[in-house]
Amino acid sequence: MDQHVSWLTQFANHYLGSLALALLSELRIKPDHPEMPIPEHVVMALTALVLGTVLALLLRARLSVERPGPSQQIAEMLLTNPMGFGINDVLAENAGHHWQKYVPMVGSIALFILLSNLLGVIPLFTSPTANATVPLACAIITFVYFNWQGLKHHGPLGYAKHFAGPVWWLSPLMFPVEILSTTARLLSLTVRLWANIFASDLIYGLFLGLFTAPVVWAWTKSPILGIVLGVLPALVPIAFILLHVFVSVVQTYVFAILPAVYIGLATADEH
Repeated sequence: MDQHVSWLTQFANHYLGSLALALLSELRIKPDHPEMPIPEHVVMALTALVLGTVLALLLRARLSVERPGPSQQIAEMLLTNPMGFGINDVLAENAGHHWQKYVPMVGSIALFILLSNLLGVIPLFTSPTANATVPLACAIITFVYFNWQGLKHHGPLGYAKHFAGPVWWLSPLMFPVEILSTTARLLSLTVRLWANIFASDLIYGLFLGLFTAPVVWAWTKSPILGIVLGVLPALVPIAFILLHVFVSVVQTYVFAILPAVYIGLATADEH
């Protein structure tokens, strides 16, 4: 079981735990912790998904060409910005001439990962991407998507030739190497995101715990002493919050640029 269980996970298991157990039983899956069949990372991932959906619907209702509001301006910065790391910027540079049609998929994955990463900043919540299964799920979706785009663009035979290399007599050697290299992208996408967010969450949690314990002790001695000592843990974690936000944004950018590159490679035409 996850070390930390939020109130939201407890709430979900209280009301939906029996339904989850019944579903797992039908699938012949035995949960490690029957008393908590819905894990923390699943609840947090669904929270990020619902949050992203609600934000998108609210933004859609307020779209305006003449008078764009702050939320619309922020959303537009996620798509394109002067620094060149928006979704449109990344795809235009790496995904080929028809990059516009990949925006919904790559943008959705990037937004989900950004929200998932940033959930760890909120007290009593955790980042679902700190659990390896969530980055793996995102990596599998990305892997299936860019290969599907390659199949659509080249056709089955043409896409198979894509792995054989330009020199026909080296094809028996190149084909298994290219297949292995392409499959390894699953591991690359998963481990890079998971390891960075897990480490960031761990550091943030450790330092917050180290500074919280003295405050709790001081509060039992004197409320005034507790408030005085509480200033330190209120200020010091700000640096770690900023670090976590920075890591979250960087890892979202990496997870956006790599699918763009993979799509560009899968749909590239030989010259």
